[in-house]
Amino acid sequence: MSDETVIDQVNKKVEAEVARRKRIVRTFPASSFEDALQFARDVYSFGSGQPVRRLSLFDHLNKAPESGQSRQAITNAGKYSLIKGSYSSEFFELTPDAKSVLDEEASPRERARAKIRLAIEQIDPFKKLYERFVGNKLPAKAAMVDAISEFDVSPEAAGEAVDTFIVNLKYVGLLATLSGAERIVTIEHLLDSLPASSMTRTIRAMGETETEPSVVIKKTQIITSEQASFDTTCFYISPIGEDDSEQRRHSDLFLGSFVEPALDQFGLKIVRADAIDKPGVITKQIIEFIVRSRLVVVDLSYHNPNVFYELALRHMMRLPIVQIARASDRIPFDINQMRTIRIDTSDLYSLVPKIESYRAEIASQARRALDASDTVDTPISIYFPGLRVTLS
Repeated sequence: MSDETVIDQVNKKVEAEVARRKRIVRTFPASSFEDALQFARDVYSFGSGQPVRRLSLFDHLNKAPESGQSRQAITNAGKYSLIKGSYSSEFFELTPDAKSVLDEEASPRERARAKIRLAIEQIDPFKKLYERFVGNKLPAKAAMVDAISEFDVSPEAAGEAVDTFIVNLKYVGLLATLSGAERIVTIEHLLDSLPASSMTRTIRAMGETETEPSVVIKKTQIITSEQASFDTTCFYISPIGEDDSEQRRHSDLFLGSFVEPALDQFGLKIVRADAIDKPGVITKQIIEFIVRSRLVVVDLSYHNPNVFYELALRHMMRLPIVQIARASDRIPFDINQMRTIRIDTSDLYSLVPKIESYRAEIASQARRALDASDTVDTPISIYFPGLRVTLS
């Protein structure tokens, strides 16, 4: 069978998968609450809480109002009851709960209560799933998929719904580490832990322990670019280091414990640079994976120069990307404009209880990136929105 025939077959599979995802009927928003909140925040900032004209808002944001991403942002904000108005409306108006969430003068309890109403209670399958498991440890994902399937969520959408639910729980504060495990806490428990009138935050420096948890990574054969099918590949950009080095153990941990389990549902082959060539050397093959792979997951831990260089190449391509990092690493401002999933590796007791929710966050971000109908917004596109890079 010729290479062209293999590529054609792979492309047809990818096109069929994309079409299948678009046919999925969701009874829940197609994004996390935090992602949808960004659009409401744009509306709030532009109009100081007052109704805004749709075209003026998108002109201010330097985005096309009719693009697929813009329509999806409006739709998700509407499904979470953050705004009044659809993508065909002349004006957008924030709901009272959205204003409570975004108003920094509101009390922490008032803001938290509004977040819970919007992110959990007003989304029927999320509300029922929360009521089913509140007060318990976070169940295995398979158990939650079975449960949410009882609440008018199709089997095709159940995994996505559970990922989004877990991410929302974590964002609003209803997922807490108690007695060494992640537990779904009551609303009263959360509200009692918040100050009634003023917000106080304690920022704790997250240091590193001398040893990190270890995982066994399945050894793979060396992969060449000729053997790879980029449309079904996720390239994992990470600080790798030499064998048995701290950075290698870190990369193995993140790959085996978080990235691979989170992306298993998407049927993507995950490739790391050491399966292609010598770690630390940026070759033509590595650049090909960066600019052609269907998805790239980049680990920004350790501030590795090669990682940032490779990330810039992917940002230039404006293709699907997920950013992760240790919570102890400071993310430079320009890169932090894209959401980065922060993973607390300060000690075993902080890391292990949250493994399932970290996987859900990565899966949720990957799904949003892969489902994007047009190019991805990156720090580069903010300043050069018309820039497009194509491969001949």
